[in-house]
Amino acid sequence: MTVEEFRLPDVGEGVAEGELVSWLVAPGDRVEEDQPVAEVETDKALVEVPSSYDGTVEELFVEEGEMVPVGDVIISFRVDGAEADADDSGSADEGAVDETSPDASEPEAADESAPADESAPADESAPADESAPATSSGRTFAPPSARRLARELGVDVAAVDGSGPGGRVTEANVRAHAEAADEDAASGGGDAPEPRPAPTPTDVDSGDRKSAVRKRGEGGTAEPSVTADAGSAPEPAGRDTTLATPATRKLARDLDVDIDDVPTDETRDGEAFVTGEDVQAYADAPESETAEPEPTPEPVDVDAGAEPAASDTAADRAAAATETGASAGDETVPYRGVRRTIGEQMERSKFTAPHVTHHDTAEVDALVAAREELKPKADAEEVKLTYMPFVMKAIVAGLKEHPYLNSELREDDGEIVLKKEYNLGIAVATDAGLMVPVVDDVDEKGIFELAAEVRDLASRARDRKLKPAEMKGSTFSVTNFGAIGGEFATPIINYPETAILGLGAIEERPVVRDGEVVPAPTLPLSLSIDHRVVDGAVAAEFANTVMEHLEQPLLLLTQ
Repeated sequence: MTVEEFRLPDVGEGVAEGELVSWLVAPGDRVEEDQPVAEVETDKALVEVPSSYDGTVEELFVEEGEMVPVGDVIISFRVDGAEADADDSGSADEGAVDETSPDASEPEAADESAPADESAPADESAPADESAPATSSGRTFAPPSARRLARELGVDVAAVDGSGPGGRVTEANVRAHAEAADEDAASGGGDAPEPRPAPTPTDVDSGDRKSAVRKRGEGGTAEPSVTADAGSAPEPAGRDTTLATPATRKLARDLDVDIDDVPTDETRDGEAFVTGEDVQAYADAPESETAEPEPTPEPVDVDAGAEPAASDTAADRAAAATETGASAGDETVPYRGVRRTIGEQMERSKFTAPHVTHHDTAEVDALVAAREELKPKADAEEVKLTYMPFVMKAIVAGLKEHPYLNSELREDDGEIVLKKEYNLGIAVATDAGLMVPVVDDVDEKGIFELAAEVRDLASRARDRKLKPAEMKGSTFSVTNFGAIGGEFATPIINYPETAILGLGAIEERPVVRDGEVVPAPTLPLSLSIDHRVVDGAVAAEFANTVMEHLEQPLLLLTQ
């Protein structure tokens, strides 16, 4: 048997890194070639990464929620000699990655706006803890997050009864076990020895507690990266360049910390990479380590009713919780995956392109009538006809007359590129967040063809089966907040595009005709532009062109 390392393959066009959202296997699991071993988030697509080997999972090197550059080792396998001679590059065939993508919502009134097994002892012949969840191998299965919590609470994860699939131990199981232990201690079980975590592949023969998911290259008994004495404050790093996520930089600003001074052992592309934990540790260290030593407290007479003084660390945590408005009843949700990708893209767009939004309303009596007339023919061809294809064709008419809304500003080159393709991104609301699949060459497709393609993309978007390529290459985007009851909004541009059109709901609203107020179906429009490229007057003219084609659908036949 040999140990083979598996590297994160390129799971998309030009993808440089991805977030490992969840492990689908644990150390000790038997896997076959092409079997998915992990879920990875790249851009806005969730893809399953298949194994290149038949073998047994030896070790996981990446925590769930961690960003991983393409080409980094994420897992290793024990394989027999024949397998070891096979391709060990760690790259999987592109066709083996199931990356089917998300789809665009269709508007009726304008549409859409593992577990890591870390408790296996080195000596597999040793008897397993009788209290561990029953598994075929006798190991305890728990994700890294549950194991971290167990270490923090001093809980032996092998002694926790798992309620997850296959007896996996969850965070809730760990908390329940810790609370039960506290109750036992309070009722007279205080003489029992403190439980210790079962040894894991990374801490066998070591008294230090570590995550079972370890960085490649770390020794099983290596000391933690921060080894400074408790009494010495860390020296400022004084770097010129530091890599960090926007959230980490915000935390540094909030804590009044110079991110270039924060010590770190992590690097990305040869540059220091600082995490939020590094910033928090650096901010906390000077306060507790440079303060004057406090005198030893006098013994407290517990029997007299006095309570022991809380530690400074606990007091600091309580104060921090009060300052941030946190309370014991608050729920925290990881900011990662699609939600973080969307957040970073929105932040980049909003802080790069100065947004201006133009609002207008189209009276669409003729459009409603045209759709009703075409629906029987669409039904006969098994096509669900919504208003979105009509809107898309009207947008193309506007882009042809006003090409600066179908452009990209390339600041570094000092030029504006006027696109000659009309590829529309259609925003789709999914359980995982907003996804924007792209309909290519809208100008070359008919109404029914667009209706079928939009429906297919929207359906696969909601099922998270879009391919990364199906969410790239858009030149203009449409978002349909009217599908959930909205009227007007200020949509954020899908950068580096220069404009996005938001659609309200088509409903009867009061309009003035021949001096009388009458009800009529109207479509509210919200057009956001990058004011560096598009002037307000041009935006208004574009909106007028779009409305003209929606109010006179026969004009769409010219597109």
